Amino acid sequence: MIQANQKSALTDNLPCGTLLKSEQGIKRSLVLPGGGLRLSYAAGAMQCLFAHDLKFGHIDATSGGALNLAMLFSGLHIDEMCARWASLSMLDTVAFLPFQKALDIGHFESVGSAQAFRSKVFPHLGIDFAKIRSVEGMQGTFNVGNFSQKLNEVVPHQHISEDFLIAGMSLPGVFEPVVINEQVYMDSGFIQDANLLEAVRQGADEIWLIWILANIPRYRSGVLDSYVQMLEMSANAALHNEIREIKEINARIAGGESVFGRTKPIVLHLIKPAHPLPLDPALYSGQITHAELIKLGYQDAQRYLNHHTKEGVPLEPYITKMTEAKLGLQFRETMSGGFALAATDPKQGSSLGKRKGFELAMHAQVDIDDINHFIKDGQHTGRLSGTIDFTPFGMGMMAHSGVFNLFYPDEQPGMKLMVYELGFSHQQQNYYLAGKKEVKDDAGFDLWTDTTTLFTTLHKGDSKEGEIVGAGILTLGVTDLLKLVSTIKVLNADSSIDKVATVIKFGQFFMGELWDSYVKLAK
Repeated sequence: MIQANQKSALTDNLPCGTLLKSEQGIKRSLVLPGGGLRLSYAAGAMQCLFAHDLKFGHIDATSGGALNLAMLFSGLHIDEMCARWASLSMLDTVAFLPFQKALDIGHFESVGSAQAFRSKVFPHLGIDFAKIRSVEGMQGTFNVGNFSQKLNEVVPHQHISEDFLIAGMSLPGVFEPVVINEQVYMDSGFIQDANLLEAVRQGADEIWLIWILANIPRYRSGVLDSYVQMLEMSANAALHNEIREIKEINARIAGGESVFGRTKPIVLHLIKPAHPLPLDPALYSGQITHAELIKLGYQDAQRYLNHHTKEGVPLEPYITKMTEAKLGLQFRETMSGGFALAATDPKQGSSLGKRKGFELAMHAQVDIDDINHFIKDGQHTGRLSGTIDFTPFGMGMMAHSGVFNLFYPDEQPGMKLMVYELGFSHQQQNYYLAGKKEVKDDAGFDLWTDTTTLFTTLHKGDSKEGEIVGAGILTLGVTDLLKLVSTIKVLNADSSIDKVATVIKFGQFFMGELWDSYVKLAK
C-alpha cells in the first residue's frame, strides 16, 4: 500500500487512484513522451482523463514528460499541477553558460545550463525527490539516454534523482550532458520518445499515450525547425517501430501464444493535437500560454473520450499524422441572463429565473481552425468550449464538448441561425445546454437584439434530444459585445495584413451590417 505521506495525495485527492487494476480488472499504463515545455498540454489531457476516473497502475515518462510524472509522484493533485504550470515564469527556465564557455566553439556542448531548472523550475513545480522515491502502490518509470552505451535506460521511480531528471531533459546542444556513475546521460528523445514496450512489460492491457511531437509531410526550413524536425523524425520513427512490435505481439497472442505472460491483445489509446503545437519559443514570446496549452490538452482528451472505442486506435504508423494549421480565428463571448429549472420555454424560464434570482452565464470560446473552410462550409461549423455558471448548480463548470454553427435554414429564407451548444456534467449527471440566436433580415434596429439574444434550453443527457429540464434567455450587452471584438485572435497568420484581412472577412460574415458599427465602437 501507499505510505502515509503519499496516501492523501495519490488516493484521496487524485482521481486516477493508485490501483494496478481498475474496477473492470483492466491494467492501464499512461505514457508521457517529451515535447519541451509544451508538456503543460499533457497535464491538461491528464486532468481530463483523471476526471473520468481512469485508473493507472503504471506511468512511463520521457524527456519533458518526466516533469508531469515527477509532479504527480511528488503528491500534487492534478488541479494543482495545472495551476503550477500556468503560473510558471518562462524567464525562470533560462540559465546561460558563462560567456567565455559559450563562445568557445572548439569545445561547444550546449547553449544553456540546467541550473535554472534545479534552482527555480523544480521547486516551483513542487517536485520532491524523496516523496517520489517513497511512493508505493503504483509504478513510475523514467527514461534517460545512456550516451556512453548508446541506449535508452529505464530508471524506476524508486531510484530517481535530480541528476537523472535533469539528464532526461538534456537534449544535445540545449543542456550539457550529465555524468552519473561514470556514465554520460542525456535526453532519450533521439533514441525514443515513448516507451510503449515498457508499459507492455509492466503488464498493461491498455496503453494511454499522450503524443505531441509533430508529424506532418512538409519539410520545414530554418535553424530551429531543422533541429526540431530531426527530433520529430527520430521520435516518430521509434514510436512507429514500437507500434509494429505491439501489433506483432497481438498477432502472436491471437495465434495462441503467451507473450510476457499475457493471453489477450494490447489496446492502444492515443491523445494528440490535430495540428502541431507551437514550439517553445512561442511560450517565451507570449504567443501562447501554458493555460492555453492545458486547455487544448483537456479538449483533445475529451474529444478522444467522446468517440473512442474499447478497441482503441489502429496499430499503424499513420495514427500520429497531423494536419498543418490553417489561417484561423478565435474569440471569447460571455452571455448571461435569467434561467430556471423546470421551465421548458426560454421566455418563461427567463422571467421565472429573474424573479427567483437565478442566472446562468455561458463563458464561451469559439475556435475556427480554417477561416476559409468555415465560410465555404454550408454549416459553418466551429468549436465551442468554455465554462458555465448557474446559481443552483455552481460556478465554473467546465464544458466537455461544444459546437458552434452559423447557417441559413433552407426552410426560412432571410433567417440566419447562430447555434451555441455545450455539454457539461454536474453531480455525475450529464447536461446539454443548447442555445440559438435567430437573426432575421428585417428592416429596423431589431438586428441588434437578434444578434445578442440567445434562446437557451437545458437538456438532460449528451444532446439536445434529451429531456428539457430548464430554459432561459442569455444576452450580450453592448460592453460584452465590444469585449468580444477585442478578444478576436487570428491564428497562424504570417503577416499583419493576413490578420487584418481575416478579422474583416469573419466580422462581415458573422455580424453582417452590424460589424462596422461594432468595430468603430471598439476603437
